[in-house]
Amino acid sequence: MNSYSILIADDDNKLIELLTEYFAKENFKVYTAMSGPSALIEVTEHQPDIILLDIMLPGMDGYEVCRRIRENSSVPIIMLTALDAEADQLSGLEIGADDYITKPFSTRELVARVRALLRRAYGSLSTVHSSLLEIGELYWS
Repeated sequence: MNSYSILIADDDNKLIELLTEYFAKENFKVYTAMSGPSALIEVTEHQPDIILLDIMLPGMDGYEVCRRIRENSSVPIIMLTALDAEADQLSGLEIGADDYITKPFSTRELVARVRALLRRAYGSLSTVHSSLLEIGELYWS
């Protein structure tokens, strides 16, 4: 089974550590960013399969990060934030986020939502990158 990659962009280091550990146990390749600009760099360099994006990021807020990602990519994005007002949720969804989860949240629910978005975006969870043959460090498509 191929694994997915996930970018976790949040300014809370403890949350990043917790989610990194949790998603690594779920067989995800995890990339992290603690600011808006670094999130954009990670997206460009690693092209993750899904993104968890906080709104309140230093340097550039999550709304702007989402807008810029949407200029070139349809990667699934879940806004993960403490902002729970309906206006904030609608703003996130209108600029291109696929889902919006408020903190605090259930880690099990978050993983379920991530897997649901991945299924919709890429088909069966076991077939993502199915056109790519991987043997060690060699890849063929």
